[in-house]
Amino acid sequence: MTIRVVVADDQALVRAGFVALLDAQDGIDVVGEADNGEQAVRLARKLIPDVVLMDIRMPILDGLGATRMIADDPDLADVKVVVLTTFEMDEYVFEAMRSGATGFLVKHTEPADLVRAVRVVAAGDALLSPGVTRRLVAEFAAHAKAAPPTTQLDELTEREREVMVLVAEGLTNAEIGTRLFMSPATARTHVSRILLKLGARDRTQLVVMAYEFGLVRPGWQE
Repeated sequence: MTIRVVVADDQALVRAGFVALLDAQDGIDVVGEADNGEQAVRLARKLIPDVVLMDIRMPILDGLGATRMIADDPDLADVKVVVLTTFEMDEYVFEAMRSGATGFLVKHTEPADLVRAVRVVAAGDALLSPGVTRRLVAEFAAHAKAAPPTTQLDELTEREREVMVLVAEGLTNAEIGTRLFMSPATARTHVSRILLKLGARDRTQLVVMAYEFGLVRPGWQE
């Protein structure tokens, strides 16, 4: 299946580079380009791409606002947003994740890593830049909201809670299966059920919820 991508960046040269790189890959098709957040949202609604590469700082409507609009639109539930940032600890990265971004990449990432990221996100896995994941997790904990009603967590089985903790560690379905002695397909089924029960958009949102629910704490995986 061809992965359909929209690239949103107000720097024409940067945008052209991303487009040329992705269009050259088998199974990836850049179906739209945007130079501001408003246009990115409009293209997402018109084209329903699999992935939107979204720059944070753009005119008219920034990447945060555009990401939030896409995440809040039920018709775009299957559209994944990957935020592009210049610095790993961009002040807006944390808010972007809360707004519904599936993950983020720094703009100077290696071309092969960008292509891999698009494929990973399109396949339904979360994407966190490895160099900043640990610090981002600390931010999740520092900004955690009050714990939600326990009835929300009570909807999960004990096994589903175990799976959610491993998702928060960043494990793939295959790795979760190995850890819990189940097949990757069974792990994926558990993840799907958790997403449905908690009303979460994707695995990244499960990471946020796991820290906000208190299921995991920074340092547990030290």
